[in-house]
Amino acid sequence: MKRRTSRTIRTTARLARSALLLAALAGCECSDLETGDLPILLERGELRVIVPRRGEADVLPRHGHPFDYELELAAKFAESEGLEPVYVWVDEHDDLIPALIEGRGDLIAANLTVSAERRRQIAFSVPVGHVREQIIVRAEDESVRSPAELAGRQVVVRRSSSYWGTLEALQAQYPAIELVAAPEELDTEEILYRVATGAYDVSAADDNLAVEVLAYQPGLRVAFDLGAERDIAWGLRSSSPRLREAVDRFIERQNLGARRPARYRADLDGIRERKVLRVLTRNSGSTYFVWRGKLVGFEYDLARRFAERVGARLEIIVAPDRTALLTWLRQGRGDIVAAGLTVTEQRAARDIAFSRPYSYAIETVVARAADSTLHEPRDLAGRTVVVRRSSAYWNTLTRLQGRGIELELVAAPEQLETEEIIDRVATGEYDLTVADSHILGIELAWRDDIRGAMTLGDSIPHAWAVRSGSEKLAAAIDAFHRAEYRGLFYNVTYNKYFRDPARIRESAAARPSASGTLSPYDDLIREYAGRYGLDWRLIAAQTYQESRFDPKARSFAGALGLLQVMPGTARELGITAVSDPEAGLHAGVKYLSRLYDRLAEIESDDERIWFALAAYNAGYGHLQDGRRLARELGREPDIWFGEVEAVMPLLARSEYYSRARYGYCRCSEPVRYVRAIRQLYQAYTAALDRGE
Repeated sequence: MKRRTSRTIRTTARLARSALLLAALAGCECSDLETGDLPILLERGELRVIVPRRGEADVLPRHGHPFDYELELAAKFAESEGLEPVYVWVDEHDDLIPALIEGRGDLIAANLTVSAERRRQIAFSVPVGHVREQIIVRAEDESVRSPAELAGRQVVVRRSSSYWGTLEALQAQYPAIELVAAPEELDTEEILYRVATGAYDVSAADDNLAVEVLAYQPGLRVAFDLGAERDIAWGLRSSSPRLREAVDRFIERQNLGARRPARYRADLDGIRERKVLRVLTRNSGSTYFVWRGKLVGFEYDLARRFAERVGARLEIIVAPDRTALLTWLRQGRGDIVAAGLTVTEQRAARDIAFSRPYSYAIETVVARAADSTLHEPRDLAGRTVVVRRSSAYWNTLTRLQGRGIELELVAAPEQLETEEIIDRVATGEYDLTVADSHILGIELAWRDDIRGAMTLGDSIPHAWAVRSGSEKLAAAIDAFHRAEYRGLFYNVTYNKYFRDPARIRESAAARPSASGTLSPYDDLIREYAGRYGLDWRLIAAQTYQESRFDPKARSFAGALGLLQVMPGTARELGITAVSDPEAGLHAGVKYLSRLYDRLAEIESDDERIWFALAAYNAGYGHLQDGRRLARELGREPDIWFGEVEAVMPLLARSEYYSRARYGYCRCSEPVRYVRAIRQLYQAYTAALDRGE
């Protein structure tokens, strides 16, 4: 793309922004700094919680709490004291303690490990959790099993991390260990990825993070524990003893610091005592995934609400395939399976109890869109139908074979979700498959290359599963589904995933008016595009693609306004009320500019803007997964069209997303999104240049 905004213009705009920011800080710094204790906070009516800026790039939690749970807990504490929670965002993890000491905030809630060095600077609450630091090496590296075997090896961690001090002490015992400071902008998971790829030699991580990373990165292993268990706690100023006392009381009531085994079996009483509900599910478009930095999914939304109902914190545990869901439940790795399970006699006979149904679906044969030969079950004769052997579809098709219909039944790999099998039907790799009607509905909202050819029987129930003997938990789930089914929350949740289109379908692009106007908001678009050094016609094209210039538009995931900004992202940008046209435009353009700046390693301005748009649509994390995958597959990670865009759709396939940091992504959507914006941008540019 030939952009009018050259690098010089962008640099000028950035300098202007910096000057405005410095001026604003100079004008408000004194009034914003406050180091008082709880009585001062009560008088002010606010609790300022310091957290690192996420930038919509959190890992998909596969074994633990959602990434925003500490923020929610801090908000809950604030409300218990009659305070309004206000989040103070800092760019880097090592900015947390300076911001607290300076008085920019009152409390740090950011998975902070307690260390002797940090205790010299600030006070800590009672623990909210416990971790062990571990040495991480490549999976094939069998040479490191103890500290002595680190001699001559390079261990790479951030200097600001708690690992640095631990490793310095270890280096004093074993001087041949080479301790290397990683760039501060790299988080631990990125450092571990570089260990897996051979860019770095050895690193360290907390065990809770190591569990998450090893779940999707099989190229790593834990070599050994670095030392004793350490506390995770909230940080406070030493001059705030009253606030610390209140925080400690809250944490103890919440049972946050309680230790628990990796596997245990508990009924509802045990769940409430621990205040943790572990839900087993799958990472897929119908259950649980991350989109634009927000955890979403039908099962996830229901599980969150149920956890709140029973007074527990939600932990999500992603099983490696569907056959593992019930196995892990029986082993005590989770308390509930919430994954759209069909109730079958075979499943119920294996120490498993099912809840009352909470949704119904009709099994539907899925064919390519051009295939019009299927009308009734006997038309399946001579066709090949591919489904998982563990699925209820397998039983249905076996019964059809028993009725004399000579279809060929082929077992799909167990790790494939139904959505992936549908995709392989669309591409011609598989002939036919069967899907529940609600899953097919999601697919039809995003694609037009498949169709539902025929239904196979009446609607069938879906239910959550618990271990036999968990009678109180089963009763609580039944009461929850009885109260919620077809109620307001349920209907809104069901419709946003299964009935409402997940995106605005394509329509004819808006043409400029005779006066050269692209939209009712041209003046605002020009203003904010200019402020951030972007081409206003490109922003107009993006705005049309996002909302069709409707400031009241709302996406299935909750994005709002002309540029469909997630509310959490807007808060991090310091902007609220994004349904207001000006605020919505400002937030969207500012966020796009931030993504553009984060992608500074892509040297070409012309290329970088397309990557920024892709990140805007799918999330920065999914984009980075795509760039990693492009590099692994021998493609150019800094070129969008024909290179990274070619591999992005692979992130909807389990063999790729199961080892991607941010998990499942319907990443054909950002491909369409960027192409649509480029096409419309070119049309706008040509029309305005002609004077239309």
